[in-house]
Amino acid sequence: MKNLTTIGRILFALPFAIFGLNHFLFLNFYIGNYSSFIPLGPYTIMLTGVFMIMASISIIINKYIELSTILLALLLFIFIVTIHIPGLFHAEKFQVALIELFKDTSLMGGALLISGMVREKKSSEQ
Repeated sequence: MKNLTTIGRILFALPFAIFGLNHFLFLNFYIGNYSSFIPLGPYTIMLTGVFMIMASISIIINKYIELSTILLALLLFIFIVTIHIPGLFHAEKFQVALIELFKDTSLMGGALLISGMVREKKSSEQ
């Protein structure tokens, strides 16, 4: 069972490293699509990339995992509220916004699940 949770935790974290790198590699794409309503535009986009990479590393190496997953869930919630829900009100973006909304909602649930598992494990060891 421990091997399954370790593999699951790593598989959960790896895409966030790639998502974070994408914030740097495809910065112009993000600036073109999101900078109009994001404070500090490119700097916020790069900062969220750093946050995702740091969370991914933390989850993979199993250090500060509870804090990292809670903060990651909060970041995903901010994406949902500020990007995906407003995107639902634009006919040309509706389908993509809906897919992204469901993706980030499920990832937020996964982050909270991992955080809860870590918290339960800590409390059972005490």
